[in-house]
Amino acid sequence: MIYVSPLSRIEETVVRVGAERLISLLSAGTEMSRPAVIRAENHLLMNMHDIAAEQEGMTMPGEVHVRRLLDFARAWDRLRPLAINCWAGVSRSTASAYIIAAALDPSRDEAELAALLRRLSPTATPNPRLIAVADQILDRNGRMVTAIAAIGRGADCFEGVPFGLEV
Repeated sequence: MIYVSPLSRIEETVVRVGAERLISLLSAGTEMSRPAVIRAENHLLMNMHDIAAEQEGMTMPGEVHVRRLLDFARAWDRLRPLAINCWAGVSRSTASAYIIAAALDPSRDEAELAALLRRLSPTATPNPRLIAVADQILDRNGRMVTAIAAIGRGADCFEGVPFGLEV
């Protein structure tokens, strides 16, 4: 299972679900304490802003980020859950969960996976830049981009509610 959480609830989520690995996608300078139950080598922290187009002074998600995400996910033995967090648990983390689920099961239908993501998280608004880069890397020919666009923007919120996505 992959569990998605906002930063404010990552400690409780990791402990509750028994996660062994953690991916954190945060803007540079955002303070985060790695949960004590996660060993340092099992934590991937990537700095990027939640943007879809270049903006001065901000780090746009790119190919290097997606490749690191995929490498980390592919090294996961899946015996215990993987947790993913961003600031709100709405955009970068939901995009990453979708990307990992698609990558670990190449036969999984992109539209069905996106619809499942929407059912699990009414607030999910996957970062379109992360999705577009992953779509190219995974050779999905635009299907990931189309599927995420079809579910539209999630419900407005301050932060998302933690949820699990089966892989």
